[in-house]
Amino acid sequence: MTRKLIFFATLLAVWQIAASSGLWAEYIFPSPMSVAQTLVRGFVNGTFIVGIVTSLQRLLIGFGISAVIGVISGLALGRVKLLDETFGALVLGLQTLPSICWLPLALLWFGLSETAILFVVVMGALLAITTATEAGVKNTPPLYLRAARNLGARGWKLYALVILPAALPEIITGMKLGWSFAWRSLMAAELLYVSLGLGHLLMMGRELNDMSQVVAVMLVIIAIGLVVDRLIFAPIETRVRARWGLTG
Repeated sequence: MTRKLIFFATLLAVWQIAASSGLWAEYIFPSPMSVAQTLVRGFVNGTFIVGIVTSLQRLLIGFGISAVIGVISGLALGRVKLLDETFGALVLGLQTLPSICWLPLALLWFGLSETAILFVVVMGALLAITTATEAGVKNTPPLYLRAARNLGARGWKLYALVILPAALPEIITGMKLGWSFAWRSLMAAELLYVSLGLGHLLMMGRELNDMSQVVAVMLVIIAIGLVVDRLIFAPIETRVRARWGLTG
């Protein structure tokens, strides 16, 4: 904890020294105090609160859809050879596409709407979750499968009691990747669509040459990511790793 405090204090000091050096104008390279004032102002007048709520609502809906479809698709790809050789190749190819590439398609199909934003978020997270789940299923030890079959596990019981638990560590990793990809996709979509989200606040800061707002919104996004990781993903990951004896 002490090391973290020293590190961030040093980082703030370097930031302040660079901002005070006069090499850049204030609107290009704001000081920590200027960003802090923007943060306080944004929360007091409710702008940041509305942006956070709007973006999180879109993110949770899109990520939820991605998680459900991704896990089901990954389970199927990992167990059905025909799907793996056909649909699996398509998934692997699509995963190389940056999420920003889905924006033109979303705009053509759905126009400037909430549906277009959700589509981009879903496509940004879906493939990472699918690929991770597929890898987890394929890495399930064959001994587990033979033992389960000898004990009479078939069909959905084999998936629910053996395959899914064995693949859980990699599924969680895919969820974390999907969450980060969903954020990136959402920000890209909100930058193009006039809305009340954090991405729109970033765009407004850019258009108004208000770098303090841009940096403040970036810090809010980072803070939300850290909170979600510490409160949700990290505890789940720790329990799963302990359950499977993967902790040191």
